[in-house]
Amino acid sequence: MERPIDHFWQIRLNQVKKTLEEHNFEAFVADNVEEARRLLIEEIVPKTGAKSVSWGGSLTFIGTGLYEKMKAVPGLEVVDTYDKSIAPEAMFERRRQALLADLFITGTNAVTESGELVNLDMIGNRVSAIVFGPRNVVILVGRNKIVADLNDAMIRVKLYAAPVNAMRLDKKVPCVKTGECEDCKSPDRICNAWSIVEKSFPKGRIKVILINEDLGF
Repeated sequence: MERPIDHFWQIRLNQVKKTLEEHNFEAFVADNVEEARRLLIEEIVPKTGAKSVSWGGSLTFIGTGLYEKMKAVPGLEVVDTYDKSIAPEAMFERRRQALLADLFITGTNAVTESGELVNLDMIGNRVSAIVFGPRNVVILVGRNKIVADLNDAMIRVKLYAAPVNAMRLDKKVPCVKTGECEDCKSPDRICNAWSIVEKSFPKGRIKVILINEDLGF
């Protein structure tokens, strides 16, 4: 068999897709980032009728190339929370505005095989948007984010995703040196707000694109 790893993940991702659909998420499987972009731009966006779009912090979103692509979609007002040219106070307000977008795109720290989305935020704008606010949410998920259960999801966040993100952001926190969460009290702590989403409400509001590539942290 050619590409056995991709074949293995195709089977596993389709199993997770089925479970997510049983939990009222709308789920898709994309073979690669190119297919994920096509699904989002050509199928999902038109179906939602979205007139405005924003996003939460996500290396997966960046890795798919959708940041630039979404800004070029005709007829979409963009609330750009990645704009480095504005002051921190203005960016905080922009993140609040993003919670009222018709469409919010982000990644996730983990997806369990039992169909839960697990996330841990510093500010909380990403987890807030996933739970409530935007009319439609699209979660982009690399296959490396799939875990067995909630316990594995939290271990993944605490022992990998959070420390690596703290390193990426040059935060002054202990996990940058130790490589694992120390439950610190640092002002730079990025682990402040957990969310566990077991089901999408209303049905189909949260759409999950499972991508058969390793993406993000």
